[in-house]
Amino acid sequence: MSTHPSHLPRGPTLPAHRLPDLPSRLAIPDRPRHTGAPPAAFNTAPADSVRHTLLTCLHSHRWADRVAAHRPYPDLGSLLAAADEAAYDLTPADVTEALAAESLPELPEGTYEAAHTALNAAYAAYEAKFGHVFVICVNDVSPDEALNHALTAIRSRLANDPEDERLVVAEELRRLAKGRLADALRDAGP
Repeated sequence: MSTHPSHLPRGPTLPAHRLPDLPSRLAIPDRPRHTGAPPAAFNTAPADSVRHTLLTCLHSHRWADRVAAHRPYPDLGSLLAAADEAAYDLTPADVTEALAAESLPELPEGTYEAAHTALNAAYAAYEAKFGHVFVICVNDVSPDEALNHALTAIRSRLANDPEDERLVVAEELRRLAKGRLADALRDAGP
């Protein structure tokens, strides 16, 4: 077994999976664009189809089931509020399930090698301490500031104890799910 940080065993509560090579990857999702109303297709689609869409936003089966069960939604705001409410009730097992499916989007083109190095070190330290990938929502941060915001946040969150970090992670997952859901509905279009 390699001793590279991305090959170290994860915590006992999290499924083992290997982080991708990080020099070109960063756990900062694309910025969501919240526009439009939920398409009628979301309200009338088969439950399996809706669950699949929801699981691409947050990989928690319980969360997806709760959001899908309350259809139809009169508007985007109602749907996003329901998604938010369901995410507030994530159990530790739900958070673990969601974290296991999180991916690391690519860094923007032109990112300096020093940023890659700093992120590799921060990710390795974070994952060694908490046993899971670092997640952060940057919806309210300008694209020019996202990388710096993520580095500052990861360094700050490394000071958290595991229980406090679980609360922060649950909040970040909630924010990510809401943004991804808005994007999925926008992309589906009316």
